[in-house]
Amino acid sequence: MDTYPHFDQLRQHEQEGIDYVILHRSGSSGILVMAPHAGGIEPGTGDIADAVAAQVHAFYCFKGIKKQGNRVLHISSNRFDEPLAMQRVTEANWIVTLHGCRDVEPVVWVGGRALQRGDRIIASLQAAGFPAHRCDDPGLRGLHPKNVCNRGRDSAGVQLEVSFGLRQLLFTDLFRRRIRSRTMLFYRFVETLAGCLLSDEVPMGIRPERDSIRPI
Repeated sequence: MDTYPHFDQLRQHEQEGIDYVILHRSGSSGILVMAPHAGGIEPGTGDIADAVAAQVHAFYCFKGIKKQGNRVLHISSNRFDEPLAMQRVTEANWIVTLHGCRDVEPVVWVGGRALQRGDRIIASLQAAGFPAHRCDDPGLRGLHPKNVCNRGRDSAGVQLEVSFGLRQLLFTDLFRRRIRSRTMLFYRFVETLAGCLLSDEVPMGIRPERDSIRPI
C-alpha cells in the first residue's frame, strides 16, 4: 500500500528539493519517456529513462532523494497525478514508462495497452540478448486506462519493468547513487530501447547484425 494515494497528500508531508526532485525536458518526437519512481524509489530507472529520451523524446522523472525511506514517495501508476507529469502526458502522442521490479533474475517485463509497440520492444531486446517477455502479473501489466503510460493522446503506451537483477548488471553500486557508474551493458540496453523508439514505424522482425548480439 502506498503511503500517499495522491500527490496532494505527498506534498503536504514531503518537501521538493529535500525529499524529492522533478526533472523534465521537452522533445520533438511526440514520445514521452517517464520514470515516475526514480532515484531511491526504484534505483536506476531515472538514468535509463534520461538516456533513452536523450534530446529526441520528452523526458519526465520523479526522483526520490531521501537518505533512506524513499519507498514512502511511491504513488502507484494508476494514481500518479503530479501536476507537471500530467501536463507532459497530455502533450505526448504516446508514453513509455520505466519501472523497477524486484525479480532477482535479469528480465524486462513489458506491459501497457500499446501491444504492437510492446511486442516490437520485446523482439528488439531479445535480439540484443536481453530477456524480455510480456508481463502476466496483474499488478505489473499496465493495462488500466488511468495508468500513466496509457494517458497520452493514443490512450495506449508501454510499461517496462526492469528487474533488480538486470539493473544490478546495468550499474555498479546500484543503491549508492553518488558513486554509482554505468556499465557497458547499460549503454547497449539504452541503445536498443532508443533505436526501437526511433524506428517506431519500422516493421517488426528487424534484427541487428548477429555479431552485435552478446547475450547477458
